[in-house]
Amino acid sequence: MLFHSTTNSKDQILTLEFVVFFKEAFQNHLTEIDRNMIKQLIFDFAGVITDLTWEGAVESFSRIGLKNADKILDKYHQNGIFQDLEEGKMDTETFRKELGKLCNRDLTQEEIQSAWMGYFNGMNEKKLDCIEELRKDYKIFLLSNTNPYVMKWACSPNFTSKGKSLNDYFDKLYLSYETGYTKPHEGIFNYLIQDAKIKPEESLFIDDGASNIAMGERLGMHTFHPQNATDWTELLKKELFSLNFE
Repeated sequence: MLFHSTTNSKDQILTLEFVVFFKEAFQNHLTEIDRNMIKQLIFDFAGVITDLTWEGAVESFSRIGLKNADKILDKYHQNGIFQDLEEGKMDTETFRKELGKLCNRDLTQEEIQSAWMGYFNGMNEKKLDCIEELRKDYKIFLLSNTNPYVMKWACSPNFTSKGKSLNDYFDKLYLSYETGYTKPHEGIFNYLIQDAKIKPEESLFIDDGASNIAMGERLGMHTFHPQNATDWTELLKKELFSLNFE
């Protein structure tokens, strides 16, 4: 038994033209999304991933003998030998000797390590889970003003309850003492941009420091400014959706 199509050849041509038009329109839409999409996220460390406490640092450094710790230490940008350490101008052994002079006694590296840990007041590992999930769709970088004492802890299995180190959550860590600059200096941003081969306009920079955020914006980055010790996970997801699709 033979069956004959009842569809008019003209209708078939129109249907085919519609399919081709729809396919091209959809591909153009995807291209437009891809062109505007955020390709990488750049996270700060202390104050964003970990909770930061300046008061705790003042107390811990005072405990090892540092006088006027509240005048010497800063929350975002260090000074003196602390700044030299975080810019890589001073190694840990020289720092131990110079800090010992300020404390009027010999210090051990373990004491100094413990004092630096006073800056940290816990960490909500939900943030790391969020970063781990985001890493499926984005490149993830860290850009931090920090030093070898802090990273000795952060880059060890002791960093999380799961036995993971900071390295396990990021494609690369950009650390001030390795780049030679501290935020908000333009140099540390340019170092990351050039080394990672990224475009600022395709980047979302996440930092709790207002001056750091201002520099990121000046260089053309999108920015997200969470407050210290807050759960920013859902707000960040909303910000990404807004940047990518609205």
